[in-house]
Amino acid sequence: MQDAPARFYYDFSFPALPQVDSVRAVVAVHPAGGSEQGSYREADFRVLRRQKFPPLRAAWSVRLLKRYVGGYLRYADFQTGRIPSHHLRNFLYRRIWLVRMEPAVVFHAGAEIRASENLTIGRGSIIGDRALLDARNGLVIGENVNFSSDVHIYTEQHDHRDPYFRCNSDADFRVRIGDRAWIGPRTLILHGVTVGEGAVVAAGSVVTKDVPPFAIVAGVPARKIGDRTRDLRYVLRAESAFY
Repeated sequence: MQDAPARFYYDFSFPALPQVDSVRAVVAVHPAGGSEQGSYREADFRVLRRQKFPPLRAAWSVRLLKRYVGGYLRYADFQTGRIPSHHLRNFLYRRIWLVRMEPAVVFHAGAEIRASENLTIGRGSIIGDRALLDARNGLVIGENVNFSSDVHIYTEQHDHRDPYFRCNSDADFRVRIGDRAWIGPRTLILHGVTVGEGAVVAAGSVVTKDVPPFAIVAGVPARKIGDRTRDLRYVLRAESAFY
């Protein structure tokens, strides 16, 4: 009888769990010409199926539950952004999603927030349609900040130099947006960036470095192209109560 492919070992026997000594012992009783984690005869596979490993099953169940809960929370986040009411969205973001929001903050439709409990938004700021706010390592937005549509901010990323492609991030990945900054449509701001007070980020820019206060930046990557007046007095107010 042909040896079973090695992948059956991993597919059936609770993948990526540390307590595998009992499973390896069963495989070693009737070696099938491969490594401990390699191949074994179909008869041995039936033996594995009859084994009961309560610690493995408990750990697998916890991982499965966490996966479903995480997936549902992300789905609920998407649906919150589609509710056609500024007031109801703000209530849910503040009371359910635990966003630290000052009064007069407005979320337009379609926002996605990651790790919402790490998000802080100052008074009078407006978040445009379909914003993606990744606050996993902290995101602080000042007062009277204007986000146009489709602004994406990331505070987390995979390390391409890491052998296991892990996210080797820390508090330095936090993003800060200063008071009265204007972030143009389809702008991408990457981790560790501080956008200064009154700065303007032009449409379609990719911001990889700090933006000085009252500077105007544009391009990929974003570079300074001008300066904004420092005499800024406006206070943002949203007019519509719906969508």
